[in-house]
Amino acid sequence: MPAIVLAIIGLIVFALGYRYYSKFIAERIYRLDPNYQTPAYQFRDGVDFVPTNKWVLWGHHFTSVAGAAPIVGPAVAVYWGWLPAFLWVVLGTVFAAGVHDFGTLVLSVRNKGQSIGTLAERIIGRRAKLLFLFIILILVLMVNAVFAWVISNLFITFPASVLAVFIQIPLAIWIGYTVNKKGKNMLMPSLVALAVMYAAAVIASTTPALQIDLVSYFGGEEATGLFGLDAVSSAFLIWIAVLMIYVYIASILPVWKLLQPRDYINSHQLVVGLAILYLGLFFTWPTPEVTAPATREVTDVSWFPLLFITIACGAISGFHGLVSSGTSSKQLNKETDARFVGYFGAVGEGTLALVTILAVTTFFASQSDFLSSYESFNTANADGLAHFVGGAGQLATGLGLPAGVAETIVAVIVVSFAATTLDTSVRLMRYIISELGQEYSAPGLTKKHVATSIAVGASALLVLLPGDRGFGSGGYLLWPLFGTSNQLLAGISLLLISIWLRRKGRNFLFTFIPMIFLLFMTMWAMTSQVIFQWSWLGDGDAQILLFVLGAIILAFTVWILLEAIALFRREPPNTDPDND
Repeated sequence: MPAIVLAIIGLIVFALGYRYYSKFIAERIYRLDPNYQTPAYQFRDGVDFVPTNKWVLWGHHFTSVAGAAPIVGPAVAVYWGWLPAFLWVVLGTVFAAGVHDFGTLVLSVRNKGQSIGTLAERIIGRRAKLLFLFIILILVLMVNAVFAWVISNLFITFPASVLAVFIQIPLAIWIGYTVNKKGKNMLMPSLVALAVMYAAAVIASTTPALQIDLVSYFGGEEATGLFGLDAVSSAFLIWIAVLMIYVYIASILPVWKLLQPRDYINSHQLVVGLAILYLGLFFTWPTPEVTAPATREVTDVSWFPLLFITIACGAISGFHGLVSSGTSSKQLNKETDARFVGYFGAVGEGTLALVTILAVTTFFASQSDFLSSYESFNTANADGLAHFVGGAGQLATGLGLPAGVAETIVAVIVVSFAATTLDTSVRLMRYIISELGQEYSAPGLTKKHVATSIAVGASALLVLLPGDRGFGSGGYLLWPLFGTSNQLLAGISLLLISIWLRRKGRNFLFTFIPMIFLLFMTMWAMTSQVIFQWSWLGDGDAQILLFVLGAIILAFTVWILLEAIALFRREPPNTDPDND
Protein backbone atom coordinates (compact mmCIF):
# COMPACT_ATOMS: atom_id res chain seq x y z
CA MET A 1 0.00 0.00 0.00
CA PRO A 2 1.34 3.50 -0.82
CA ALA A 3 2.16 5.31 2.42
CA ILE A 4 0.65 8.54 1.07
CA VAL A 5 -2.84 6.98 1.26
CA LEU A 6 -2.49 6.34 5.00
CA ALA A 7 -1.04 9.84 5.48
CA ILE A 8 -4.02 11.49 3.76
CA ILE A 9 -6.58 9.45 5.72
CA GLY A 10 -4.89 10.25 9.03
CA LEU A 11 -4.50 13.98 8.32
CA ILE A 12 -8.15 14.31 7.26
CA VAL A 13 -9.33 12.68 10.51
CA PHE A 14 -7.06 15.00 12.54
CA ALA A 15 -8.39 18.07 10.69
CA LEU A 16 -12.03 17.08 11.23
CA GLY A 17 -11.35 16.34 14.90
CA TYR A 18 -9.87 19.77 15.54
CA ARG A 19 -12.36 21.68 13.39
CA TYR A 20 -15.55 20.13 14.77
CA TYR A 21 -14.99 17.93 17.84
CA SER A 22 -12.71 20.28 19.74
CA LYS A 23 -15.01 23.22 18.91
CA PHE A 24 -17.96 21.32 20.33
CA ILE A 25 -16.01 20.43 23.49
CA ALA A 26 -14.82 24.03 23.93
CA GLU A 27 -18.25 25.61 23.53
CA ARG A 28 -20.66 23.01 24.94
CA ILE A 29 -18.63 21.10 27.52
CA TYR A 30 -15.80 23.27 28.86
CA ARG A 31 -17.62 26.55 28.00
CA LEU A 32 -14.53 28.69 27.63
CA ASP A 33 -14.87 32.34 28.57
CA PRO A 34 -12.68 34.90 26.73
CA ASN A 35 -13.13 37.34 29.63
CA TYR A 36 -11.97 34.97 32.38
CA GLN A 37 -8.81 36.28 34.11
CA THR A 38 -6.26 33.50 33.73
CA PRO A 39 -3.61 32.61 36.37
CA ALA A 40 -0.99 34.24 34.16
CA TYR A 41 -2.60 37.58 35.13
CA GLN A 42 -3.84 36.61 38.61
CA PHE A 43 -0.36 35.62 39.82
CA ARG A 44 1.89 37.34 37.30
CA ASP A 45 5.51 37.10 38.59
CA GLY A 46 7.65 37.27 35.45
CA VAL A 47 9.18 33.85 36.19
CA ASP A 48 6.56 31.09 35.94
CA PHE A 49 3.31 33.09 35.54
CA VAL A 50 3.73 35.03 32.30
CA PRO A 51 0.85 35.90 29.86
CA THR A 52 2.00 34.56 26.51
CA ASN A 53 0.93 34.80 22.89
CA LYS A 54 -0.96 31.63 21.98
CA TRP A 55 1.40 30.75 19.12
CA VAL A 56 4.43 31.01 21.40
CA LEU A 57 2.68 29.02 24.13
CA TRP A 58 1.60 26.40 21.61
CA GLY A 59 5.26 26.10 20.63
CA HIS A 60 6.26 25.48 24.25
CA HIS A 61 3.40 23.08 24.93
CA PHE A 62 3.72 21.17 21.67
CA THR A 63 7.47 20.62 21.88
CA SER A 64 7.35 19.79 25.61
CA VAL A 65 4.77 17.06 25.15
CA ALA A 66 6.20 15.85 21.84
CA GLY A 67 9.76 15.00 22.92
CA ALA A 68 11.06 11.71 21.62
CA ALA A 69 8.25 9.57 23.04
CA PRO A 70 5.78 9.94 20.10
CA ILE A 71 8.61 8.68 17.92
CA VAL A 72 9.85 5.83 20.09
CA GLY A 73 6.41 4.39 20.94
CA PRO A 74 5.05 4.04 17.39
CA ALA A 75 8.46 2.92 16.09
CA VAL A 76 8.27 0.00 18.55
CA ALA A 77 4.52 -0.69 18.23
CA VAL A 78 4.65 -1.44 14.49
CA TYR A 79 6.12 -4.72 15.70
CA TRP A 80 2.47 -5.92 15.73
CA GLY A 81 1.87 -4.53 12.22
CA TRP A 82 0.99 -1.04 10.99
CA LEU A 83 -2.81 -1.25 11.30
CA PRO A 84 -3.26 -1.39 15.13
CA ALA A 85 -0.69 1.38 15.58
CA PHE A 86 -2.33 3.54 12.88
CA LEU A 87 -5.84 3.19 14.35
CA TRP A 88 -4.74 3.90 17.93
CA VAL A 89 -2.72 6.97 16.94
CA VAL A 90 -5.47 8.51 14.78
CA LEU A 91 -8.54 7.70 16.90
CA GLY A 92 -6.71 8.03 20.21
CA THR A 93 -5.51 11.52 19.32
CA VAL A 94 -8.98 12.78 18.36
CA PHE A 95 -11.13 11.17 21.07
CA ALA A 96 -8.73 10.75 23.99
CA ALA A 97 -5.51 12.78 23.79
CA GLY A 98 -7.08 16.03 22.59
CA VAL A 99 -9.83 15.91 25.20
CA HIS A 100 -7.36 15.00 27.96
CA ASP A 101 -4.71 17.66 27.19
CA PHE A 102 -7.35 20.31 26.58
CA GLY A 103 -9.25 19.33 29.75
CA THR A 104 -6.28 19.32 32.13
CA LEU A 105 -5.30 22.75 30.84
CA VAL A 106 -8.80 24.16 31.42
CA LEU A 107 -9.11 22.47 34.81
CA SER A 108 -5.81 23.98 35.97
CA VAL A 109 -6.62 27.44 34.61
CA ARG A 110 -9.96 27.36 36.47
CA ASN A 111 -8.03 26.47 39.67
CA LYS A 112 -5.24 29.07 39.94
CA GLY A 113 -2.84 27.22 37.63
CA GLN A 114 -2.43 24.39 40.15
CA SER A 115 -0.85 21.11 39.13
CA ILE A 116 -2.92 18.02 38.51
CA GLY A 117 -1.55 16.53 41.76
CA THR A 118 -2.83 19.42 43.86
CA LEU A 119 -6.13 19.35 42.01
CA ALA A 120 -6.53 15.71 43.03
CA GLU A 121 -6.80 16.93 46.62
CA ARG A 122 -9.36 19.60 45.76
CA ILE A 123 -11.49 17.18 43.75
CA ILE A 124 -11.10 13.81 45.50
CA GLY A 125 -9.27 14.38 48.79
CA ARG A 126 -5.90 14.76 50.53
CA ARG A 127 -4.98 11.05 50.36
CA ALA A 128 -5.54 11.05 46.63
CA LYS A 129 -3.19 14.00 46.23
CA LEU A 130 -0.31 12.27 48.03
CA LEU A 131 -0.82 9.04 46.09
CA PHE A 132 -1.04 10.99 42.88
CA LEU A 133 2.12 13.00 43.58
CA PHE A 134 4.05 9.79 44.22
CA ILE A 135 3.06 8.38 40.81
CA ILE A 136 3.94 11.67 39.13
CA LEU A 137 7.32 11.84 40.87
CA ILE A 138 8.28 8.35 39.67
CA LEU A 139 7.11 9.24 36.17
CA VAL A 140 9.11 12.46 35.75
CA LEU A 141 12.18 10.83 37.30
CA MET A 142 12.04 8.11 34.65
CA VAL A 143 11.59 10.70 31.89
CA ASN A 144 14.59 12.70 33.10
CA ALA A 145 16.90 9.69 33.28
CA VAL A 146 15.90 8.05 30.01
CA PHE A 147 15.79 11.24 27.94
CA ALA A 148 19.28 12.15 29.18
CA TRP A 149 20.41 8.73 27.97
CA VAL A 150 18.67 9.18 24.60
CA ILE A 151 20.21 12.60 23.99
CA SER A 152 23.70 11.44 24.99
CA ASN A 153 23.36 8.43 22.71
CA LEU A 154 22.27 10.60 19.76
CA PHE A 155 25.13 13.03 20.36
CA ILE A 156 27.56 10.10 20.13
CA THR A 157 25.86 8.47 17.13
CA PHE A 158 25.32 11.75 15.22
CA PRO A 159 28.16 14.10 16.27
CA ALA A 160 27.30 16.46 13.41
CA SER A 161 24.06 17.35 15.25
CA VAL A 162 25.81 18.75 18.36
CA LEU A 163 26.86 22.10 16.89
CA ALA A 164 23.33 23.00 15.74
CA VAL A 165 21.80 22.02 19.10
CA PHE A 166 24.37 24.08 21.03
CA ILE A 167 23.94 27.11 18.79
CA GLN A 168 20.25 27.15 19.60
CA ILE A 169 20.81 28.05 23.28
CA PRO A 170 22.46 31.50 22.87
CA LEU A 171 20.13 32.26 19.96
CA ALA A 172 17.09 31.50 22.12
CA ILE A 173 18.40 33.69 24.98
CA TRP A 174 18.99 36.53 22.52
CA ILE A 175 15.47 36.17 21.16
CA GLY A 176 14.00 36.09 24.66
CA TYR A 177 15.84 39.29 25.57
CA THR A 178 14.86 41.01 22.31
CA VAL A 179 11.20 40.13 22.65
CA ASN A 180 10.81 40.75 26.37
CA LYS A 181 12.90 43.92 26.73
CA LYS A 182 12.40 45.56 23.36
CA GLY A 183 8.92 44.35 22.53
CA LYS A 184 9.92 42.77 19.23
CA ASN A 185 7.88 40.07 17.53
CA MET A 186 9.27 36.57 18.06
CA LEU A 187 8.43 35.10 14.65
CA MET A 188 11.18 36.53 12.43
CA PRO A 189 14.07 36.13 14.92
CA SER A 190 13.07 32.53 15.57
CA LEU A 191 12.96 31.79 11.84
CA VAL A 192 16.42 33.30 11.48
CA ALA A 193 17.62 31.17 14.40
CA LEU A 194 16.16 28.09 12.74
CA ALA A 195 17.94 28.90 9.47
CA VAL A 196 21.23 29.31 11.36
CA MET A 197 20.73 25.98 13.12
CA TYR A 198 20.03 24.08 9.92
CA ALA A 199 22.91 25.79 8.14
CA ALA A 200 25.15 24.64 10.99
CA ALA A 201 23.75 21.11 10.67
CA VAL A 202 24.34 21.01 6.91
CA ILE A 203 27.88 22.39 7.17
CA ALA A 204 28.79 20.14 10.11
CA SER A 205 27.47 17.03 8.34
CA THR A 206 30.03 17.57 5.56
CA THR A 207 32.84 19.03 7.70
CA PRO A 208 34.32 16.53 10.20
CA ALA A 209 36.20 19.32 12.04
CA LEU A 210 32.86 20.80 13.15
CA GLN A 211 31.54 17.50 14.47
CA ILE A 212 31.92 17.26 18.26
CA ASP A 213 32.83 13.58 18.30
CA LEU A 214 33.98 12.82 21.85
CA VAL A 215 34.64 9.16 21.07
CA SER A 216 37.15 10.17 18.40
CA TYR A 217 38.71 12.69 20.79
CA PHE A 218 39.47 9.79 23.13
CA GLY A 219 41.07 7.84 20.27
CA GLY A 220 38.18 5.71 19.02
CA GLU A 221 35.83 3.07 20.42
CA GLU A 222 38.65 0.74 21.48
CA ALA A 223 40.56 3.41 23.42
CA THR A 224 40.42 4.00 27.18
CA GLY A 225 38.95 7.29 28.40
CA LEU A 226 38.09 8.68 31.83
CA PHE A 227 38.35 6.72 35.10
CA GLY A 228 39.31 3.53 33.27
CA LEU A 229 36.10 3.59 31.20
CA ASP A 230 36.17 2.93 27.49
CA ALA A 231 35.86 5.84 25.07
CA VAL A 232 32.11 5.43 24.46
CA SER A 233 31.30 5.27 28.19
CA SER A 234 33.53 8.30 28.83
CA ALA A 235 31.69 10.24 26.14
CA PHE A 236 28.38 9.26 27.79
CA LEU A 237 29.62 10.46 31.14
CA ILE A 238 30.63 13.84 29.75
CA TRP A 239 27.37 14.37 27.86
CA ILE A 240 25.28 13.37 30.87
CA ALA A 241 27.23 15.83 33.06
CA VAL A 242 26.74 18.59 30.47
CA LEU A 243 23.02 17.84 30.22
CA MET A 244 22.50 17.88 33.98
CA ILE A 245 24.23 21.25 34.31
CA TYR A 246 22.13 22.54 31.42
CA VAL A 247 18.78 21.37 32.79
CA TYR A 248 19.58 22.79 36.23
CA ILE A 249 20.10 26.25 34.74
CA ALA A 250 17.30 25.98 32.19
CA SER A 251 14.70 24.88 34.74
CA ILE A 252 15.28 27.80 37.15
CA LEU A 253 15.45 30.61 34.59
CA PRO A 254 12.34 32.76 34.00
CA VAL A 255 10.35 31.10 31.23
CA TRP A 256 10.77 34.05 28.84
CA LYS A 257 14.58 33.86 28.91
CA LEU A 258 15.08 30.42 27.43
CA LEU A 259 12.08 28.12 27.64
CA GLN A 260 9.62 30.14 25.54
CA PRO A 261 11.96 31.26 22.70
CA ARG A 262 13.70 27.89 22.47
CA ASP A 263 10.40 26.04 22.35
CA TYR A 264 9.09 28.48 19.75
CA ILE A 265 12.12 27.71 17.57
CA ASN A 266 11.53 24.01 18.15
CA SER A 267 7.91 24.34 17.12
CA HIS A 268 9.15 25.70 13.77
CA GLN A 269 11.56 22.79 13.66
CA LEU A 270 8.72 20.40 14.11
CA VAL A 271 6.64 22.08 11.42
CA VAL A 272 9.61 22.13 9.05
CA GLY A 273 10.50 18.55 9.92
CA LEU A 274 6.94 17.35 9.38
CA ALA A 275 6.77 19.30 6.12
CA ILE A 276 10.01 17.70 4.91
CA LEU A 277 8.79 14.21 5.75
CA TYR A 278 5.26 14.58 4.39
CA LEU A 279 6.46 16.40 1.25
CA GLY A 280 9.16 13.77 0.82
CA LEU A 281 6.38 11.21 0.95
CA PHE A 282 4.31 13.13 -1.58
CA PHE A 283 7.11 13.77 -4.08
CA THR A 284 8.15 10.14 -4.10
CA TRP A 285 4.59 8.88 -4.66
CA PRO A 286 3.55 6.13 -5.51
CA THR A 287 6.58 4.95 -3.57
CA PRO A 288 7.48 4.43 -0.80
CA GLU A 289 5.31 1.43 -0.15
CA VAL A 290 4.44 0.21 3.32
CA THR A 291 6.36 -3.06 3.43
CA ALA A 292 5.41 -3.98 7.00
CA PRO A 293 2.42 -6.33 7.37
CA ALA A 294 -0.94 -4.82 8.36
CA THR A 295 -1.22 -7.21 11.32
CA ARG A 296 1.12 -9.83 12.61
CA GLU A 297 0.86 -12.93 14.80
CA VAL A 298 3.64 -13.04 17.40
CA THR A 299 4.21 -15.37 20.32
CA ASP A 300 6.35 -13.36 22.74
CA VAL A 301 4.16 -10.32 23.55
CA SER A 302 0.46 -9.82 22.80
CA TRP A 303 -0.59 -6.50 21.23
CA PHE A 304 -3.75 -6.50 23.37
CA PRO A 305 -3.55 -4.63 25.74
CA LEU A 306 0.17 -3.73 25.46
CA LEU A 307 -0.30 -1.61 22.32
CA PHE A 308 -2.15 1.00 24.37
CA ILE A 309 0.76 1.49 26.75
CA THR A 310 3.52 1.13 24.16
CA ILE A 311 2.11 4.09 22.20
CA ALA A 312 1.54 6.64 24.94
CA CYS A 313 2.66 10.01 23.58
CA GLY A 314 1.20 10.15 20.08
CA ALA A 315 -2.19 8.87 21.23
CA ILE A 316 -2.77 9.85 24.89
CA SER A 317 -0.22 10.43 27.63
CA GLY A 318 -0.42 11.36 31.30
CA PHE A 319 2.76 13.41 30.94
CA HIS A 320 0.78 15.85 28.78
CA GLY A 321 -1.48 16.60 31.73
CA LEU A 322 1.59 17.45 33.81
CA VAL A 323 2.74 19.95 31.20
CA SER A 324 -0.78 21.36 30.73
CA SER A 325 -1.30 21.91 34.45
CA GLY A 326 2.37 22.55 35.24
CA THR A 327 3.79 25.16 32.87
CA SER A 328 1.22 25.86 30.10
CA SER A 329 -1.65 26.84 32.43
CA LYS A 330 0.57 29.47 34.06
CA GLN A 331 1.23 31.15 30.70
CA LEU A 332 -2.22 31.06 29.07
CA ASN A 333 -3.20 34.52 27.90
CA LYS A 334 -6.93 33.91 27.28
CA GLU A 335 -9.02 30.97 28.34
CA THR A 336 -10.25 30.49 24.78
CA ASP A 337 -6.62 29.89 23.72
CA ALA A 338 -6.80 26.57 25.60
CA ARG A 339 -8.43 24.84 22.65
CA PHE A 340 -5.60 25.80 20.31
CA VAL A 341 -2.82 25.11 22.82
CA GLY A 342 -4.22 21.91 24.36
CA TYR A 343 -6.20 20.13 21.66
CA PHE A 344 -4.15 21.30 18.67
CA GLY A 345 -0.96 20.44 20.57
CA ALA A 346 -2.23 16.87 20.82
CA VAL A 347 -3.08 16.88 17.10
CA GLY A 348 0.45 18.06 16.32
CA GLU A 349 1.86 15.19 18.29
CA GLY A 350 -0.47 12.73 16.58
CA THR A 351 0.81 14.02 13.26
CA LEU A 352 4.37 13.26 14.37
CA ALA A 353 3.39 9.78 15.56
CA LEU A 354 1.65 9.12 12.22
CA VAL A 355 4.67 10.04 10.13
CA THR A 356 6.82 7.93 12.45
CA ILE A 357 4.68 4.89 11.61
CA LEU A 358 5.02 5.67 7.91
CA ALA A 359 8.78 6.31 8.09
CA VAL A 360 9.49 3.04 9.89
CA THR A 361 7.14 0.83 7.87
CA THR A 362 8.50 2.14 4.55
CA PHE A 363 12.15 2.00 5.59
CA PHE A 364 12.60 -1.65 4.63
CA ALA A 365 12.90 -2.87 1.06
CA SER A 366 10.66 -5.88 1.62
CA GLN A 367 8.40 -7.49 4.21
CA SER A 368 11.04 -10.11 4.95
CA ASP A 369 13.56 -7.34 5.74
CA PHE A 370 11.04 -5.80 8.15
CA LEU A 371 10.34 -9.14 9.84
CA SER A 372 14.02 -9.93 10.27
CA SER A 373 14.68 -6.51 11.81
CA TYR A 374 11.62 -6.79 14.08
CA GLU A 375 12.19 -10.42 15.00
CA SER A 376 11.22 -9.93 18.67
CA PHE A 377 9.69 -7.30 20.91
CA ASN A 378 13.05 -6.76 22.61
CA THR A 379 14.66 -6.11 19.22
CA ALA A 380 11.92 -3.63 18.36
CA ASN A 381 12.53 -1.81 21.63
CA ALA A 382 16.27 -1.64 21.07
CA ASP A 383 16.27 -0.53 17.42
CA GLY A 384 12.97 1.34 16.92
CA LEU A 385 14.45 4.85 17.22
CA ALA A 386 17.29 4.04 14.82
CA HIS A 387 14.76 2.69 12.28
CA PHE A 388 12.86 5.99 12.52
CA VAL A 389 15.99 8.09 11.91
CA GLY A 390 16.87 5.92 8.94
CA GLY A 391 13.32 5.92 7.56
CA ALA A 392 12.85 9.66 8.08
CA GLY A 393 16.17 10.33 6.37
CA GLN A 394 15.00 8.15 3.47
CA LEU A 395 11.75 10.16 3.15
CA ALA A 396 13.70 13.44 3.28
CA THR A 397 15.84 12.36 0.34
CA GLY A 398 12.62 12.56 -1.69
CA LEU A 399 13.19 16.34 -1.66
CA GLY A 400 16.73 15.92 -2.98
CA LEU A 401 18.53 16.17 0.38
CA PRO A 402 21.72 14.07 0.63
CA ALA A 403 21.26 11.14 3.00
CA GLY A 404 23.93 12.35 5.48
CA VAL A 405 22.43 15.85 5.67
CA ALA A 406 18.90 14.47 6.02
CA GLU A 407 19.89 12.18 8.90
CA THR A 408 21.71 15.01 10.69
CA ILE A 409 18.67 17.30 10.45
CA VAL A 410 16.40 14.53 11.74
CA ALA A 411 18.82 13.94 14.64
CA VAL A 412 18.83 17.69 15.44
CA ILE A 413 15.03 17.68 15.55
CA VAL A 414 14.86 14.60 17.80
CA VAL A 415 17.52 15.94 20.19
CA SER A 416 15.86 19.37 20.37
CA PHE A 417 12.52 17.84 21.33
CA ALA A 418 14.08 15.49 23.84
CA ALA A 419 15.98 18.41 25.44
CA THR A 420 12.78 20.44 25.63
CA THR A 421 10.97 17.62 27.37
CA LEU A 422 13.94 17.05 29.67
CA ASP A 423 14.17 20.55 31.10
CA THR A 424 10.38 20.95 31.28
CA SER A 425 10.27 17.67 33.18
CA VAL A 426 12.96 18.84 35.62
CA ARG A 427 10.98 22.07 36.14
CA LEU A 428 7.86 19.99 36.84
CA MET A 429 9.80 17.84 39.30
CA ARG A 430 10.86 21.04 41.09
CA TYR A 431 7.20 22.05 41.39
CA ILE A 432 6.25 18.64 42.82
CA ILE A 433 9.07 18.63 45.38
CA SER A 434 8.02 22.13 46.45
CA GLU A 435 4.40 20.98 46.80
CA LEU A 436 5.53 18.06 48.96
CA GLY A 437 7.55 20.52 51.06
CA GLN A 438 4.43 22.59 51.62
CA GLU A 439 2.37 19.48 52.35
CA TYR A 440 4.77 18.14 55.00
CA SER A 441 5.81 21.54 56.42
CA ALA A 442 9.38 21.25 55.14
CA PRO A 443 10.12 24.84 54.03
CA GLY A 444 13.59 23.92 52.76
CA LEU A 445 12.04 21.84 49.96
CA THR A 446 10.00 24.81 48.77
CA LYS A 447 13.16 26.77 47.90
CA LYS A 448 13.90 26.81 44.19
CA HIS A 449 17.55 25.77 44.32
CA VAL A 450 17.00 23.04 46.91
CA ALA A 451 14.12 21.49 44.97
CA THR A 452 16.03 21.76 41.68
CA SER A 453 19.17 20.22 43.21
CA ILE A 454 17.15 17.24 44.45
CA ALA A 455 15.48 16.84 41.04
CA VAL A 456 18.73 16.99 39.08
CA GLY A 457 20.69 14.93 41.62
CA ALA A 458 18.11 12.13 41.70
CA SER A 459 17.92 12.08 37.91
CA ALA A 460 21.71 11.95 37.53
CA LEU A 461 21.95 9.19 40.12
CA LEU A 462 19.35 7.09 38.32
CA VAL A 463 21.08 7.59 34.96
CA LEU A 464 24.44 6.45 36.33
CA LEU A 465 23.14 3.24 37.88
CA PRO A 466 24.35 0.17 35.96
CA GLY A 467 21.85 -0.79 33.27
CA ASP A 468 21.56 -3.57 30.71
CA ARG A 469 22.05 -1.11 27.83
CA GLY A 470 25.53 -0.15 28.92
CA PHE A 471 26.96 2.67 30.95
CA GLY A 472 24.55 5.54 31.59
CA SER A 473 21.39 3.51 31.00
CA GLY A 474 20.27 3.20 34.62
CA GLY A 475 17.01 4.95 33.72
CA TYR A 476 16.01 1.88 31.75
CA LEU A 477 15.88 -0.11 34.99
CA LEU A 478 12.57 1.66 35.67
CA TRP A 479 11.55 2.32 32.05
CA PRO A 480 9.29 -0.78 31.82
CA LEU A 481 7.10 1.09 34.33
CA PHE A 482 6.81 4.18 32.14
CA GLY A 483 4.09 3.07 29.76
CA THR A 484 1.69 1.81 32.41
CA SER A 485 2.31 4.54 35.01
CA ASN A 486 2.04 7.20 32.29
CA GLN A 487 -1.27 5.82 31.03
CA LEU A 488 -2.62 5.33 34.55
CA LEU A 489 -1.85 8.99 35.16
CA ALA A 490 -3.79 9.95 32.01
CA GLY A 491 -6.75 7.83 33.13
CA ILE A 492 -6.80 9.40 36.59
CA SER A 493 -6.55 12.89 35.06
CA LEU A 494 -9.59 12.10 32.89
CA LEU A 495 -11.32 10.93 36.06
CA LEU A 496 -10.62 14.29 37.75
CA ILE A 497 -11.98 16.18 34.73
CA SER A 498 -15.08 13.96 34.69
CA ILE A 499 -15.81 14.60 38.38
CA TRP A 500 -15.29 18.34 37.85
CA LEU A 501 -17.68 18.39 34.89
CA ARG A 502 -20.26 16.33 36.79
CA ARG A 503 -20.18 18.80 39.67
CA LYS A 504 -20.92 21.57 37.21
CA GLY A 505 -23.87 19.66 35.81
CA ARG A 506 -22.29 19.21 32.39
CA ASN A 507 -22.07 16.17 30.17
CA PHE A 508 -18.99 14.31 31.39
CA LEU A 509 -19.27 11.28 29.07
CA PHE A 510 -16.78 12.84 26.64
CA THR A 511 -14.02 12.35 29.21
CA PHE A 512 -15.57 9.46 31.14
CA ILE A 513 -15.72 7.01 28.19
CA PRO A 514 -12.03 7.35 27.20
CA MET A 515 -11.19 7.17 30.91
CA ILE A 516 -12.94 3.79 31.27
CA PHE A 517 -11.22 2.44 28.15
CA LEU A 518 -7.78 3.66 29.17
CA LEU A 519 -7.95 2.53 32.80
CA PHE A 520 -9.27 -0.90 31.81
CA MET A 521 -6.48 -1.49 29.29
CA THR A 522 -3.75 -0.09 31.49
CA MET A 523 -4.70 -1.86 34.70
CA TRP A 524 -4.98 -5.11 32.77
CA ALA A 525 -1.49 -4.58 31.34
CA MET A 526 -0.07 -3.45 34.70
CA THR A 527 -1.53 -6.42 36.57
CA SER A 528 -0.16 -8.84 33.97
CA GLN A 529 3.30 -7.30 34.17
CA VAL A 530 3.45 -7.15 37.97
CA ILE A 531 2.20 -10.70 38.53
CA PHE A 532 3.31 -12.71 35.50
CA GLN A 533 6.39 -10.83 34.30
CA TRP A 534 8.18 -9.27 37.28
CA SER A 535 7.17 -11.52 40.19
CA TRP A 536 8.27 -15.03 41.09
CA LEU A 537 5.23 -16.38 39.22
CA GLY A 538 6.67 -15.38 35.84
CA ASP A 539 8.65 -17.57 33.45
CA GLY A 540 11.93 -15.69 33.95
CA ASP A 541 13.80 -14.40 36.96
CA ALA A 542 11.91 -12.12 39.35
CA GLN A 543 12.67 -8.39 38.95
CA ILE A 544 12.36 -7.13 42.49
CA LEU A 545 12.63 -3.38 41.85
CA LEU A 546 10.01 -3.38 39.08
CA PHE A 547 7.75 -5.71 41.04
CA VAL A 548 7.79 -3.55 44.19
CA LEU A 549 7.37 -0.19 42.44
CA GLY A 550 4.80 -1.58 40.01
CA ALA A 551 2.79 -3.11 42.85
CA ILE A 552 2.88 0.19 44.77
CA ILE A 553 1.72 2.22 41.75
CA LEU A 554 -1.04 -0.31 41.00
CA ALA A 555 -2.20 -0.30 44.63
CA PHE A 556 -2.19 3.50 44.74
CA THR A 557 -4.24 3.64 41.54
CA VAL A 558 -6.82 1.22 42.91
CA TRP A 559 -6.97 3.32 46.10
CA ILE A 560 -7.58 6.53 44.14
CA LEU A 561 -10.30 4.82 42.09
CA LEU A 562 -12.05 3.53 45.22
CA GLU A 563 -11.99 7.04 46.67
CA ALA A 564 -13.41 8.39 43.41
CA ILE A 565 -16.17 5.76 43.26
CA ALA A 566 -17.15 6.57 46.86
CA LEU A 567 -17.22 10.23 45.88
CA PHE A 568 -19.50 9.51 42.93
CA ARG A 569 -21.88 7.61 45.21
CA ARG A 570 -21.89 10.33 47.90
CA GLU A 571 -22.35 13.30 45.61
CA PRO A 572 -25.63 13.66 43.71
CA PRO A 573 -25.22 15.04 40.16
CA ASN A 574 -25.58 18.80 39.82
CA THR A 575 -28.99 19.39 38.27
CA ASP A 576 -28.43 23.12 37.91
CA PRO A 577 -25.90 23.47 35.07
CA ASP A 578 -25.61 27.23 35.48
CA ASN A 579 -24.64 26.96 39.14
CA ASP A 580 -20.83 26.74 38.74
